[in-house]
Amino acid sequence: MTITTGIATREGTALDNADAAKVYTLADGTIGAAVIDGIGHGPHTSATAPLLAEVAARIAALRGPLPGILGAAELVTDRGVDGEEADAVAVAVILRPGGRQARAAWVGDARAYGWDGDRLTLYSTDQSMGQWARLHGGIPIEVAEHHDAWVRVSLSRATVATVGEVGIGDRLLLLTSDGIHDQISHDALTALVREHADQPQALADALVAAAQPDSDGYRDDATVIVIAVQSPVT
Repeated sequence: MTITTGIATREGTALDNADAAKVYTLADGTIGAAVIDGIGHGPHTSATAPLLAEVAARIAALRGPLPGILGAAELVTDRGVDGEEADAVAVAVILRPGGRQARAAWVGDARAYGWDGDRLTLYSTDQSMGQWARLHGGIPIEVAEHHDAWVRVSLSRATVATVGEVGIGDRLLLLTSDGIHDQISHDALTALVREHADQPQALADALVAAAQPDSDGYRDDATVIVIAVQSPVT
């Protein structure tokens, strides 16, 4: 079994890329990966995000994605003497060679997708007020959409009870920041995955390039990790 990865990130129009991504491989070939989406922009958040991604990916590879998320959370749980410690949302995954499925964990609205060769499935559930409103019903869709950016859980508030977890049996995984999935339609995502499914780095590059500005000209930082599992030819 061969595991191939691709990573891409593109700074948005707000400058100071607050996203980060890391893939870490253990000696036995186990993959740990994490995408961090910093909340807000600025040099402090941009400097902290890569550290959070490094910690989350390394611990995810060793202990699993839930410990990976919680390990990164320990770095930002305290607000610091100036009250301005960075915060972020995150998604992490572990994939073992020969394993039957990957295991993903997340906080906030970072996402985990899987591609089965025909269908792109969203396996994570956004921890946002907008999604909460949809799940509980009776709230106009435009109101729910207005609150999609209001995350209910972030790294600084992550606990065992609030981190989402899911198993993914698909052979192609996507971990995305909201600069990807909020600014590219699901149909467009599916088309890009279908076109580049056998080339993880080309797919990652295509996804960040496809993110477009909204009606106000704003384009968020866009970051993705693609993980592909290929069985050996016999």
